[in-house]
Amino acid sequence: MEDRRAEQELDTSVPHSARLWNYWLGGKDNFASDRAAGDEIARRLPQIIDLAVEDRAFLRRMVHHLVAEQGVRQILDIGTGLPTADNTHQVAQSIAPESRIVYVDNDPLVLVHARALLTGSDEGATDYIEADLRDPDTILREARRTLDFDQPVAITLLGILHFILDDDEAREVVQRLVDALPSGSYLAIAHGCHDINRAEADDIVGFWNEHGTPKIGYRSSTQIARFFDGLELLPPGVVPCSRWRPGPDTPDIDVNQYCGVARKP
Repeated sequence: MEDRRAEQELDTSVPHSARLWNYWLGGKDNFASDRAAGDEIARRLPQIIDLAVEDRAFLRRMVHHLVAEQGVRQILDIGTGLPTADNTHQVAQSIAPESRIVYVDNDPLVLVHARALLTGSDEGATDYIEADLRDPDTILREARRTLDFDQPVAITLLGILHFILDDDEAREVVQRLVDALPSGSYLAIAHGCHDINRAEADDIVGFWNEHGTPKIGYRSSTQIARFFDGLELLPPGVVPCSRWRPGPDTPDIDVNQYCGVARKP
């Protein structure tokens, strides 16, 4: 029933961010409108493909670090997107099978694929919540069915905060989520940034907001860093995704997607 309802809600004539991202990452869950918009944005800013790839690579490195090095066993992944290789639960449970992962998204196509996201290890747990980031109370209430908020939890907000255009609302949402976390928890953010390639970044944001959904707003690295106020930023701080603890195969480039990981004291 949920799958049929989600499919009925799909509007394939309007490009959607989740499907656009899927296209750039080489996935098949996209439509002609998404591919046309993706090609036009890549023409205007060819680096956008590197951005998508490096954002995904940051997810892998970040989850590996939190689970393997910081001992995190619970992750609340808000803004899940469409399943691709190395999803959060796959990375976490490959290191610690007992890890518990809750995915959150409100895109109808992601809902169709939710069952794929729920296939995890027998020792751990995976769950999926259909909810909007603007409603953190619902997210927290539903996440408590699977996660123990008396123990450290890592919240990941990768490529989603830039869909909340109002700065005060975005900071309020982040603060509400952080306030619910116990000491020793973590917050990870990846966010579109116009500090690099400013003219091209502004151009593609304007194009997307005219043709696609949901609308997006890039922020500066200084504005993104403010989301971590009161937390302990892990080195190297707020940097392009390609600069966060790069591996030997990470390209030496800067992308218009800044990220950071911080610990709640």
